Amino acid sequence: MFADRIEGKWIDTFVTAFEFCKVVRGEEGAILSETQSRPLNVHLAELALLRLGARPFHVVMPTPPQRAPVPVRSTGASDAVQGLGPAIKALAASSMVVDLTVEGMLHAPELPDIIKDGARLLMISNEHPEALERLLPDAELTERIKAGVKLIRAAKEMTVTSAAGTDLTVNLADAPSVGVWGYCDRPKTVAHWPGGIVIAFPLAGTVNGRIVMDVGDINLTFKRYLENQIILTLEEDYVTRIEGAGTDANLFRRYMEAWNDKEAYGTSHVGWGMNEGARYEALAMYDKRETNGTEIRAYAGNFLYSTGANEFAKRYTLGHFDLPIGNCTIKLDGRAVVEAGKLLAGAFS
Repeated sequence: MFADRIEGKWIDTFVTAFEFCKVVRGEEGAILSETQSRPLNVHLAELALLRLGARPFHVVMPTPPQRAPVPVRSTGASDAVQGLGPAIKALAASSMVVDLTVEGMLHAPELPDIIKDGARLLMISNEHPEALERLLPDAELTERIKAGVKLIRAAKEMTVTSAAGTDLTVNLADAPSVGVWGYCDRPKTVAHWPGGIVIAFPLAGTVNGRIVMDVGDINLTFKRYLENQIILTLEEDYVTRIEGAGTDANLFRRYMEAWNDKEAYGTSHVGWGMNEGARYEALAMYDKRETNGTEIRAYAGNFLYSTGANEFAKRYTLGHFDLPIGNCTIKLDGRAVVEAGKLLAGAFS
């Protein structure tokens, strides 16, 4: 679909993203990649940092062997660094880390050591730059997301319902909550681009009910719009039953079973998308190798439910599903923030 060549407009795109991150002339910026990273984005990051007068350097890791029982996709838990001390020290010695690993370092075990001395880290999702060009950070979106974070941090309970049959309750007491607006401009902060989500990481034993993924909802791990319903029963955080006929439910069951790991069935995070520029239909417009689907996580009004690792509930696994679900009503302590899949603008003013 695209020619993988450097375009001036895409250098401009990366420059704008780094300006939001407050990259300044003379700043030392580490570009972290691996041998299977998207080369075009690695080059664009270097050229953009140079244009801003920064002093970039590269840390390139060999992509590790695949040891999981099934393909691993969209975990945010790259194992590219492999705990290698000199690489971690080099990254930590810079003030800005541009993360271009395939899976991203958001949940990688090395992340705390990389940022503990003040480095900030921007994970650029493994997207073609055409998508990144459309989804640059936006100051107005940032303010709306910050308002959403205040709401979810103040809430004790989230409920999610839908006409399709979703009826989920999440105890949010003491649950860490974050917003991602697509840039990091302060020391020791981490973000991913594209941004546009508000999420909470529920503590252990706090998620119960039923999720009905309807026709047209999305399994991002498979980069697939559903053609049949999948019904998930959740008890004390864990998916205990997967119901549904047809290929979609069968794929879901088989992938889960392949891990042979109870923690793969656990809840990772819950939240909603807030990016009005992100398009639900975008997944249909790209070849699978050209998109990581981060845009779909962020499309405005979706209920984002994810299974897998949740360090705050002391669950660790590589098994992971991101499941953006449409047409849901999301309430925080009884107050709606999303109604039938539409953001309630007044909730975030």
